[in-house]
Amino acid sequence: MRIRDPIHGTIDVSDEEKAVIDSRYYQRLRHVRQLGFGDLAFPGATHTRHAHSLGAMHVASRVFQAVTARSSLPAEVRARFSAAVRLAVLCHDLGHMPLSHASERIAPARASLRLPPWLDAVAEGEQATHEDFTAKLLLDSSLTPILEQRYGPLGITPPAVVGLISGARAPQDPGFSHAGVDWTPLLRAIVSGELDADRMDYLVRDSFYTGVNYGRYDMDWLISNLNPAVKDGRVYLALSRAAAFAFEDFLLSRYHMFVSVYYHHTSVNFDYMLRRYYEEAPGEFEIPSDPEAFLACDDVALWYTLRRSKNRWADRISTRRGFKLLAQFTERDVGYDLEVLRSALVTGGFEHFTVESKGVLSKYFSEGSGPSLFIADMSTGRLTEVARYTPLYQRYSGAVRLSRLYVRPDQIEDARNMMARLLGQAVQS
Repeated sequence: MRIRDPIHGTIDVSDEEKAVIDSRYYQRLRHVRQLGFGDLAFPGATHTRHAHSLGAMHVASRVFQAVTARSSLPAEVRARFSAAVRLAVLCHDLGHMPLSHASERIAPARASLRLPPWLDAVAEGEQATHEDFTAKLLLDSSLTPILEQRYGPLGITPPAVVGLISGARAPQDPGFSHAGVDWTPLLRAIVSGELDADRMDYLVRDSFYTGVNYGRYDMDWLISNLNPAVKDGRVYLALSRAAAFAFEDFLLSRYHMFVSVYYHHTSVNFDYMLRRYYEEAPGEFEIPSDPEAFLACDDVALWYTLRRSKNRWADRISTRRGFKLLAQFTERDVGYDLEVLRSALVTGGFEHFTVESKGVLSKYFSEGSGPSLFIADMSTGRLTEVARYTPLYQRYSGAVRLSRLYVRPDQIEDARNMMARLLGQAVQS
């Protein structure tokens, strides 16, 4: 099967992948938007997790082919590894909840999913995440026998796929090794790493549908400069020095997309109101832990619930009557004191709320973390961890905090006048 995509052109799909795409669990992603409330700020941003996952699978295949073209992997081994990494990327977003990340705060307890103990090592807390739901759907749902039937003959099991997505490893999973060399780190880096297929697709896709230029980078040059790097019996993803500047551009593209698009003040506004709705109307909308019930848990179901709800926040969301942005600033801005402004709003009787968002250069960069990407000197074979090679990690090691104050629409003019007086007094003093 071939699929036409506005970002990548023609995407080829195998019979095995078609069986997964045709499943109810994958088709559910047609009704989960990629950017949640993003279309309220960028009207074109109505694209879905369904389209993104197809695009990410295509990018994963391009990366894998470019890397293994510089290896001596036999054709049959290459085919198995390729099928596994394509499947993992195709399925990596299956567990996303309505309006993407916005609904994870009401997810059920992780224990209710009854995941196998070997996944406990990568658990992020007691509340289930979308990664936990993805693992549940792959390991214990009506999708599981489809995977076993279609991919079993290729030597690919559901636990192996979950391992590539999560980073954990099932006890009986043989992994992805050949001739005594473990290729798992490289495959894992393509699925989820510093330069993974997920990021490479969503940056260009989100940029296209929002109409901004921040997410554009030189994908072709990056992919053509990726290599396999063997270190201590394991194969890692390595980028040649010739593409180091293109990688820095990629990092900055993601960083700027977070600050300008993913943390746009309108999206943040409605995300917060959705959180207040969940707090004030507990149980009105729930994320079911049962896989069959989860099939009907999508954006359509949530919007239906919001429109029928008597809750004030649900009414504001469904009628697009958000609070108005009064002020926003980062830690680099001067002349703003959040506590003073907040106290003045309380004293003046203004209904308001405050939201703080953090933008980071890379969620993978931290002291002591294992490298998912190396920079390779192709003339000498020397490998350098990417965080040690590019100065951007040091420059942006601290998160940028976006602090925002929102006020009820009918009070915004009075609030602005009050803030102007406060700032004027601060300047005079």
